[in-house]
Amino acid sequence: MTAPKVLISDALSPAAVQIFKDRGIEVDFQPNLGKDKDKLAEIIGNYDGLAIRSATKVTPKILEQASRLKVIGRAGIGVDNVDIPAATAKGIIVMNTPFGNSITTAEHAIAMMFALAREIPAADASTQAGKWEKNRFMGVEITGKTLGIIGCGNIGSIVAERALGLRMKVIAYDPFLSPERALDIGVEKVELDDLLARADIITLHTPLTEKTKNVLSAENIAKTKKGVRIVNCARGGLVDEVALRKALDEGHVAGAAFDVFTVEPATENPLFGHPNVVCTPHLGAATTEAQENVALQVAEQMSDYLLRGAISNAVNFPSITAEEAPKLKPFIALAEKLGSFAGQLTETGMKSVHITYEGTVAHLNTRALSSAAIAGLLRPILQDVNVVSAPVVAKERGIVVEETVREAEHDYDALITLTVVTERQTRSVAGTVFANGKPRIVNIKGITVDAEFAPSMIYVTNEDKPGFIGRFAGILGNAGVNIATFALGRDTPGGSAIALVEVDGEVPAKVLEDIQTIPGVKQAKALTF
Repeated sequence: MTAPKVLISDALSPAAVQIFKDRGIEVDFQPNLGKDKDKLAEIIGNYDGLAIRSATKVTPKILEQASRLKVIGRAGIGVDNVDIPAATAKGIIVMNTPFGNSITTAEHAIAMMFALAREIPAADASTQAGKWEKNRFMGVEITGKTLGIIGCGNIGSIVAERALGLRMKVIAYDPFLSPERALDIGVEKVELDDLLARADIITLHTPLTEKTKNVLSAENIAKTKKGVRIVNCARGGLVDEVALRKALDEGHVAGAAFDVFTVEPATENPLFGHPNVVCTPHLGAATTEAQENVALQVAEQMSDYLLRGAISNAVNFPSITAEEAPKLKPFIALAEKLGSFAGQLTETGMKSVHITYEGTVAHLNTRALSSAAIAGLLRPILQDVNVVSAPVVAKERGIVVEETVREAEHDYDALITLTVVTERQTRSVAGTVFANGKPRIVNIKGITVDAEFAPSMIYVTNEDKPGFIGRFAGILGNAGVNIATFALGRDTPGGSAIALVEVDGEVPAKVLEDIQTIPGVKQAKALTF
């Protein structure tokens, strides 16, 4: 059997190269090749694996020539330099190393906090200029201050641990952080407005999603305590940089330390030039240890896949064998969509998730199915989560995941039921796969419905009253929103009812507001799948 061949097109640790060799894999180490797209496209067809960092851009053009390529390994967490849909279409596994630089990034945030509190960069520049301005730089102590952490996952929890060691009081805002997990790591879980009002220092450790974009907006910055200091070592775009500059100029915000920016490379930025701002060029993962860790991890993962078919930390495929894949594929789609349905409707902290498998699906690889369901559940908030990392991410946030398998007790050959318990409510949703292989939703909160998942849907809960359908359809018609399919269900005549409607295109916010004015409507939500 011919040994697999891997191309390394970016700078990677020699120890990673050695791992490939020790495992019997042929390695071609060309650390500068990633900058030459044409040359990469010319030779990529000779390799089974491609190991990269951030310099190599894996485009559809390159993938078109990758006739042998089975796996792309990204040493690091971000895979925005890989065209995931194009790779998936060609059956190429894309792996990353999501936890290799957590400590390094957390330590950088702590370092930035100290630099900000004691004005170290400005004091250094002044001293080296021979000024000796001892009375100019009056800092503040870290001890006893309240640190507000926005996003308390893997990195955020490490920051919390370090901050507690510095005798700080730590409060955290994270919808996915359970009260039990907060207690375990010694932080007080709070709502965002409470954090803004109480924190002396705010540090951000959340992915950039539609829900977290500009989480520190002009409005939210105005809610912060006067004299607050803000640290961002997570993602550019979490803070409105223009609004922050204004708050700095006005003296409401005492200082800011940023490692990430809305536009990178950041050759210019609204924050640049302010005397109370500390900036670094995205150095969160820039330590020798972190670079070594992610390099070794990606080499091990790629070797395991090429030699044994084992998949870990894949962003576009679950951990399943080739034999299982055909049977699992439609149920993976069902589980992920059920999770997405529940996730888009969940706005408070999750405590537990219970997944029940009944009938033929109970005999399949339910671990992969549960991973898909949890990924769908968490993705509305955490876009980087995937079917492999989802269980780890859920565990970090103290979300208990339970499975039950049993023989069929319903009218369906196979049924998956997902129940989410939050701090305020319990919500269940169930689905099946019919003979055509398409996943369907068949029960919501105990109410029977029958609908295929569609790219754009409207979910409405209401009281079962005459006239609802007419007014609902009228609102959509007046707004030019076309109805494709319409599924209804109720528990009893005049009781609780549900409408799940497939529409063409996006649903304007005004349409949802108008639906809420219909008598008896309790909730109207736009969903995307």
